[in-house]
Amino acid sequence: MIATLKKWLIKARTRETFRHGRAQNCTEQFERLCRLGNRMKSAVYGGCAIALLGSMAVASGVAEADENAKRYFERDSVKAYIEQISEEQDLDVNRISALFTDLERQQSILDAISRPAERSLTWREYRPIFVTQKRIDGGKAFLAEHTELLKKAEEKFGVPASIITAIIGVETYYGGNTGSYGVLEALATLSFDYPRRSDFFSREMTEFIVLSEAEGWDTVNVLGSYAGAMGMPQFIASSYREYAIDFDGDGRRDLFSSHADIIGSVGNYLARHGWVENAPIAERWITDNGITQPMREFVRESLLPAIDADSVRSQGFDSSQLAQGTQDDRLLSVMTMAGEQGDELWVGYRNFYAITRYNHSRLYAMAVYQLAEAIGSSTP
Repeated sequence: MIATLKKWLIKARTRETFRHGRAQNCTEQFERLCRLGNRMKSAVYGGCAIALLGSMAVASGVAEADENAKRYFERDSVKAYIEQISEEQDLDVNRISALFTDLERQQSILDAISRPAERSLTWREYRPIFVTQKRIDGGKAFLAEHTELLKKAEEKFGVPASIITAIIGVETYYGGNTGSYGVLEALATLSFDYPRRSDFFSREMTEFIVLSEAEGWDTVNVLGSYAGAMGMPQFIASSYREYAIDFDGDGRRDLFSSHADIIGSVGNYLARHGWVENAPIAERWITDNGITQPMREFVRESLLPAIDADSVRSQGFDSSQLAQGTQDDRLLSVMTMAGEQGDELWVGYRNFYAITRYNHSRLYAMAVYQLAEAIGSSTP
């Protein structure tokens, strides 16, 4: 029995359950019991085993409770994460530890991410949220106020001013709603308590900490969306590090208050994701006899364009934009959108796909496209 318990203890001492003094306490209890057991009969050995296992069960229960603690700094897995990224990113472990001292799991964040509009709404329900007269008017005002900056971005990146404006309008209502969640606390909640995407959000949390350290931000007080997106264009941390640019030349990349950096960064993001200058985005496929089965067979779950021009021509689709949108053998996508009058058939070109790189949703891309069309219209 004693030999078996020794083997069990050795294994247990290597587990996280016995970190921070718990294994040492069990060891001391074990040694005292074993010294006693060596002087007593086998009946007492059994008592020793029961006492030791009971003590270890208590220690294990405390560790398990810690791992479910609402305050993150009480969890061993969080402490391990802090140690790991501090070493990997060459950060001060004490400084990083201090960031987590008061962070807690936020149930409101877990609730919000479980019901995103893109996953639960149809186009008929989604469109009225984003393509409204108020948002169109706001976009026209934003475009008028920042004409020179938008023109500069359009010349540099080839992305129309109306598209840049529409993205900012859909994301944050032109800066009116940039988020009220602590970004670090949101990312911690999704990293440690949202198993379905914990790997992704753990990487984003590391990206955010590294970004915040480099930019000199007050890390725990940076606000954003429930998913950790920041600033007027709602860049997640990895996108901020990769695609945000200093468009006003002040030596900083400020997506919170510099309209130049905000506008330039949106243009840069789309350009880096394959935006084609002066090419179409999407158009409605109007049919005389409804949507036929061969047309529906073009529709794919993937957002990636996969249909060539000849294929849609064979089913009667042709337009002045088709040749331009499929130059250089560029492919297109075909999609159905559940509109007010039933299913609508649409063709999306390479630039439609570029918008889905900003948010991986056809609903989102279509809202941006239609809002941009309305903003760019000369009609009041």
